[in-house]
Amino acid sequence: MRRPVPRRAALIGAGLGAAACCVLAAIGMAGTDAGGAGASAGPTGAAVRAADAATVVDSGARPTAPVLAGEDLDGKPVSLAEFRGQVVVLNVWGSWCGPCRAEADDLERLSGQTRAEGVRFLGINTRDRDRAAAQSFVRAHGLGFPSLHDPDGELLLRFPPALLNPQAIPSTLVIDRRGRIAVSIGGAITDEELRPLLARVAEEAA
Repeated sequence: MRRPVPRRAALIGAGLGAAACCVLAAIGMAGTDAGGAGASAGPTGAAVRAADAATVVDSGARPTAPVLAGEDLDGKPVSLAEFRGQVVVLNVWGSWCGPCRAEADDLERLSGQTRAEGVRFLGINTRDRDRAAAQSFVRAHGLGFPSLHDPDGELLLRFPPALLNPQAIPSTLVIDRRGRIAVSIGGAITDEELRPLLARVAEEAA
């Protein structure tokens, strides 16, 4: 069964940080955006709100991540299956999303720091119909990992909504080496918060 992990008290005691700046509109979490001005909305009404928790899924109850394949922002083929056997950080973002900008540099930094540990990063760029805007975002933050282009959010609908709300941008999932969803985070995340969660999954046997 899934275990909700509270943001500060339990996460500090367990050495696990996982919190965020925007999130699950469907469950009505109130909060502020990166500028502290309350919830905002991106294209097609995607909510940008504050989150309180990550969800860590017990190893015996983890659902298999759906098949994800398509083109990256440069039109090259990319798929989640390419990373099987490695821990994957799957980050959902949009160029229009302020909290996505806030977390992007941390994600890129952590991507480089954890590569030797068998961790790979993959983005899902959503609700950016114009690839140029998304490409500009990638250049501005120096993102070295690929992102699937998902302008209509179709890929997001393949996930269990309890683990990935398609209206919550940004969101991050950690996929274990067996291709199963191990951690779900609604909202923006920092490298310090994500690292211990990654370490926990990376230490598991394949």
